[in-house]
Amino acid sequence: MSVPAIPDRSPAPRSGAGDVLPDVRTVGLPRITAGFDEVERLDRVTHLNVHGSMPSLTEGELLDLAELMGLRGRGGAGFPFYKKLKAVGEAARRRGTPTAVMVNGCEGEPACRKDAVILRRAPHLMLDGALLCAEILGARELVISVTRDTNEQSVRDALAERGLGTKRGRQLRARIVRMPERFVSGESSGIISAANGGLPLPPGKKVSASESGLGGMPTLFSNTETFTQLAIGARMGAIRFGSAGAPGEPGTAMLTVSGSVPRQTVVETPTGVPMSYILQMCGGNPGQGVLVGGYHGAWIDPSVASMVTISRESLEAHKATLGAGALLPLDPGLCPLGESLLVAQWLAAETAGQCGPCRLGLPRMAGLLQDVLNGGGQAALEQLRQTAVAVKGRGVCKHPDGSMRFVMSSINAFTDDLAAHVLGGGCGRPTVGVLPLLKSDPPMPRGGGSAGAAAAAPSNKRLNVDWTLCKGHGLCAGVLPEIVRLDRDGYPDIAGTPVPPHLDAAAQRAVARCPALALRMEEGGRR
Repeated sequence: MSVPAIPDRSPAPRSGAGDVLPDVRTVGLPRITAGFDEVERLDRVTHLNVHGSMPSLTEGELLDLAELMGLRGRGGAGFPFYKKLKAVGEAARRRGTPTAVMVNGCEGEPACRKDAVILRRAPHLMLDGALLCAEILGARELVISVTRDTNEQSVRDALAERGLGTKRGRQLRARIVRMPERFVSGESSGIISAANGGLPLPPGKKVSASESGLGGMPTLFSNTETFTQLAIGARMGAIRFGSAGAPGEPGTAMLTVSGSVPRQTVVETPTGVPMSYILQMCGGNPGQGVLVGGYHGAWIDPSVASMVTISRESLEAHKATLGAGALLPLDPGLCPLGESLLVAQWLAAETAGQCGPCRLGLPRMAGLLQDVLNGGGQAALEQLRQTAVAVKGRGVCKHPDGSMRFVMSSINAFTDDLAAHVLGGGCGRPTVGVLPLLKSDPPMPRGGGSAGAAAAAPSNKRLNVDWTLCKGHGLCAGVLPEIVRLDRDGYPDIAGTPVPPHLDAAAQRAVARCPALALRMEEGGRR
C-alpha cells in the first residue's frame, strides 16, 4: 500500500524544560494536524481560518453523525461514542436534571503523547467537540482535566479566547481540573472524584458517569482525541469523514511511536495503513516485537507487526488492541524481558496504593519477574503466573488488570528469551531502558487534601543492601512485604528496588529495624 507522507509538521514547539512535545508527522492529508506546519499553536483566530466555523446540529443529527462516523472513545476502551451521548441525554430526561461534559486530557503514561499534542497545539478543536455536545445536552458544566503546566496553560488560554470561565450567571461554566501526573490519573472515576472536590483517586464504586458523574449529574465523559475527532466530523460530515481510512473504521487516528526509534513521534494517519509503514516513517521497524496499546497493552511478534494495519479489526484478530494509540517497537539487540521489567517496576510504583492488588500484587509481580531474569528458574516463573491470576479482576480500578496483562504478554511473547533466563544464564543482551519512563507525582494522601492542592515532590528512592553487613535475619520482609522478598537462602532480593511514595514510611521502618544496619534507602538512579 503506497501512502504519501507529509514530512515533520512540527516547527519545534517551545515547551517548558523537560516537557518538550514530540515530533508530529502526518500520513496523507492532515485533519487534526492541519496548520501545524505554519504555527506552533492555533489560537482562536488561526483555528477558524484553518478549520472554519462549527455547524449547528440537533441531538438527533449529532447521534446519527457519531454513529455513521464509527466514532469510538480514543482513550483506550473504544466504547461507541454515540451510545454514551444517547445514554446521557436519556438519563437527563428521565431524571429531569441538567448534564455535564468532561474531557479527559490526562496522559499519565509517557508512551502516549497524542492528547498533549492536541491540547497544546490545537486546543480549540477539542473545545469545538466538547462545546457542541454541551450545547445539545444543555450541559451546566464543562470540565477539562489535565496533568501538566503547559497543557493547563494552553487550555486556559483557549477558554479565555472564547470568553469561557466560571463566573456566576453563565449558562455554561467551564473549568480545568488539575490531576497528579500519575498513570492512574486518567481513570474516569478518579477524575470525577477530583472534580467533585474529593481525592484524585478511583473510589472503587462501579457507577456509570452517564447516570451519575459530575455533581451527580448525567455526565458525558470522553478523552481529548474523541471530542477532537467529533469536531472534524461535524465540519466534514460523515461521508467526507469516511473518505479516508478503513471502510469499517473511517477517519484518522493519532498514534504515539516511541521505543526503538530515533525520536518519539506523534503521527496522524488514516486507519487501515500498514503498521510497518508507520514504524518505517518514524525510523523504526518491527524489530523483535512491537508493544501495541502502551503499558496496559500487549506485545505482538515481528511477523504479525509486518502484516497488521492500524485498525481495531486487524489488531483484534491477533488479540491486540490499539488502546490509547501507542506503538513501541523493540530493537533485536536488547533484552525484551529486561526492558519489560523496567516498565513493570514503574507500573508498580504508579499504584494509587489503596487496594491489595495494586499495593501488594503489582510490586510482587515486578519482583518475581526480576527473580525470573536473575535465574530463579521454573519455580519463580510459576509464582509469577500464580500472582498474576490472583491480581486479575480484583482491583479498585483497571490498573492491576492492565499491568498484569502487560507482564503476562511479556513472558508469553518472548519465549526463547524466557527459556534462556529460566534454564540458562540469561539471553546475554543488555537492558538500556528504551521504553520511555518518567518520574511522576505521588498519589494524593487518602487522609485529606483537595484536587487542586499542589502535589508533593516526586520520589526517587531505592532500597539497597550492603552485602558485607547483611546476615539474613529477614526482618525487612516482615516489615515491608510489598517490596522485600527473601531468596532461597533467606536473604532479601531487593537490589535497587524503587520505593513507591506511599510505601516511604514503611521502608524507613524496615531500614531502622535492620539489626545488621545493612538495609539502606538511597536517592537517585533510574526509576
